[in-house]
Amino acid sequence: MSGREEAGAGAVTEEAEALRRLHGARAHSAYGRAVAACRYAEVGQDAAEVVPTDPVGRAANALRLSAESLAALTASTPDPAADARCARNAAATAALAAQVAAARDGCGTAAATDSVASRTSSTAASAALRAALAASQAAALAAGGSARGQDAGLNASAEEAERHAVSMARAAGWLGVTTTVH
Repeated sequence: MSGREEAGAGAVTEEAEALRRLHGARAHSAYGRAVAACRYAEVGQDAAEVVPTDPVGRAANALRLSAESLAALTASTPDPAADARCARNAAATAALAAQVAAARDGCGTAAATDSVASRTSSTAASAALRAALAASQAAALAAGGSARGQDAGLNASAEEAERHAVSMARAAGWLGVTTTVH
């Protein structure tokens, strides 16, 4: 390999590693949101099913699969497309967990309108759910199509959507102050 080819390969590797850090941070943040929302909704690992039949089972199973995906992410060589898909999958897991947590807060039910505190909790949960769904959609756009995890604009949008989802989950009370997501 010539010096120019080696320099080019090094730049590609550096870029792939930078994208790994970006997608990995977003994946870990989304996974942290998912864990916190499941904890809030009292969804335990024992609820995971091979073929989930309800939202709780789907959230628990998705959480298990995301944990495996994150472990594989750290053990593999950087691949922007695969890394972005991992972040997308973690964001989808967080959206499933947000649906379960929002349901626990009574979003969309008559019980949620019984008191001011319930309405406030339900409003915050609805906002957190919408933010989780938006983060999942933004992560899917960054990972999909011709972007394959390498489009700076889509990656920035996904990162911003993740930050907003974290903020809304915190406002809904799903994230404790000791949670390590950013």
